[in-house]
Amino acid sequence: MRRSCTVFLTLLGAVASSLAAGVTVQKPSLTVPTQYASQKAAAEKIFTTSYAAYREFAFGHDELLPVSLGLGDDLGGWGASLVDAMGTLVVMGFDDLFLEAVNFTSTIDFNTPPVPQLISVFETNIRWIGGLISAYELSGEKFPILITKAKEIADKLAFAWIDGNAIPYNSLDFTTNSPVIENNNIAQIGTLTLEWAALTKYTGNATYKELAEKGTIAVAELAAPLPGLAAQSVDPATGQFTDATITWGGGSDSYFEYLLKYARYTNNANNIFIDTWKTAVDSSIHALLRTSTVGNWSFLADRSDQGLIEHVGSHLACFYAGNWLLGGQLLRNQTIVDIALELNEGCWNTYAGTATGIGPENFAFISADGNFTGGDAITADQLAFYNEHGYYITHPDYIQRPEVLESNFYAWRVTGDTKYLDRAADAIASFNKFLPATVAFAGLNDVNDPGAGLFDDMESFWFAEVLKYLYLTFDDPNHISLDTHVWNTECHPLIAPPALSSYQGSGTLIPPKPFTTPTPITPGPVPSPRTQPLGVPAQ
Repeated sequence: MRRSCTVFLTLLGAVASSLAAGVTVQKPSLTVPTQYASQKAAAEKIFTTSYAAYREFAFGHDELLPVSLGLGDDLGGWGASLVDAMGTLVVMGFDDLFLEAVNFTSTIDFNTPPVPQLISVFETNIRWIGGLISAYELSGEKFPILITKAKEIADKLAFAWIDGNAIPYNSLDFTTNSPVIENNNIAQIGTLTLEWAALTKYTGNATYKELAEKGTIAVAELAAPLPGLAAQSVDPATGQFTDATITWGGGSDSYFEYLLKYARYTNNANNIFIDTWKTAVDSSIHALLRTSTVGNWSFLADRSDQGLIEHVGSHLACFYAGNWLLGGQLLRNQTIVDIALELNEGCWNTYAGTATGIGPENFAFISADGNFTGGDAITADQLAFYNEHGYYITHPDYIQRPEVLESNFYAWRVTGDTKYLDRAADAIASFNKFLPATVAFAGLNDVNDPGAGLFDDMESFWFAEVLKYLYLTFDDPNHISLDTHVWNTECHPLIAPPALSSYQGSGTLIPPKPFTTPTPITPGPVPSPRTQPLGVPAQ
């Protein structure tokens, strides 16, 4: 049930008394019961079927279209599915297929996309830089070409910073090394730190780490609509917000995710990351946390540009349960853990309530303060669905997103409760029943109507995230542990240093700063290209 204001986060006092040893995230001595052994094999089977089809019909391209047997190249054309699969190939022990992927990657020329298009800094970073460095570590650092290729990509992406701006642009023309001059969002700005710090670790060039850090820090230091909760849109030229929208969903999500994970990866080398995350969580509990009037399911609402609560949720946003579980453990704060588990229940209910057992892209709910969503009014059919399930569907498609299964994975590793194993097994059964296409697995047009047909795409993150999270849920928890690795937002694990005893940071929350809703900025012209990347090798 809804907590009163007197039971909100006690961030400064909810720390365990004994802080001598490094904090642990996973439940000690956790093992997977033997009756679930077949589920790891079942997750592996979905992967091998999917990857075999990719190799046959789309190898070296970004995505397989599993219904039409076509291919897609909207992520640069350098083989996004291949690099996203590399770490999973290592985790599952497919050494020959991994070596094939390494050999292919070693030949890629990242100077120009094979298919002419603008390149997303964000999408390229989380797949290629994160994926290559993770694969390098997972494979025992035997293939330095993976670091070489990660560096090549970063040196191109570094052209996103111009004119001394702390904040990069996101879309790049790789032919002219020119960014598109337009507003960026905080997810794209703040989802570079893990990968670029790892690249600094292996190249010795601090420029990568410094570039990524300064963008996130610039956002964190701005006056926010609510303490710690940055607005979504930023103009890199001015370094100022251009709206006042708050959400843990798409466009903001992994900014908040990386505040916490970067604090863990760097062991609080700069307290601004953990302090901002703590403050964001505290503000979210005060201002965004809602429960549905049916079922008492917990969700984090959005806050509109006008400061209105929007009773909406999304598959993307459901990562927040896992993120808060990680943070609650790192801070030794049971309040955060308990709320995270409630949020996890709300997100899992969006799976349990559909005809396929798979959750929708977007949903909405009604809480004690109303049902405003900022969009269409609830229909009679949606209200009937809500009265049965405690949420209703607003966008019914499933495009192979991982976030609900990601949070379920964290819940298992933190609590050891086998209900999370049962849920992962249910997801595998649903995937096998409803997603098979001509040769592999596709998405769904409507999770509550299997007859609506398949969505003809097999996303690269199907390999990197969905199937890796499912496999690791049933794998030995000590194989790749939450205590030894930090996962990037594409589920590429990176080796973490030994943990601190707690991650309190400065021990305080960030005080509010005066915030005025900004005037939108008109995009300007594309500048002349630079000739020298910022990520040049250290001399």
